[in-house]
Amino acid sequence: MPFLANIVVALVALLHVYILVLEMFLWDKPAGMRAFGTTQAMATATKVLAANQGLYNGFLAAGLFWGLSLGAAGLGVKVFFLLCVAVAGVYGAATASRKIVFVQTVPATIGLALLLLS
Repeated sequence: MPFLANIVVALVALLHVYILVLEMFLWDKPAGMRAFGTTQAMATATKVLAANQGLYNGFLAAGLFWGLSLGAAGLGVKVFFLLCVAVAGVYGAATASRKIVFVQTVPATIGLALLLLS
């Protein structure tokens, strides 16, 4: 079970690296606008804000990778950062798009459950 938990943690971390790339580098490009349902005008006007969000997603990924690098001693770090991802997903679903709960909160919650059952 610990192996499966760490696979899920790594997938959540990789997801947040992908979100970082979308928000920081592709926000005003077709891939970014398609992913977030924005127009060119909206993407141009919000590019700096999106880059800031992307940086925060990068911190979430970095924390999860850090927890993984610590092995068994990283349990607390992984739990903390998965909780941060879950809360960010709930907030994003409440304020931006409901699908965020499925993209962020559900995988983070599965990871937490697997970690705590290990």
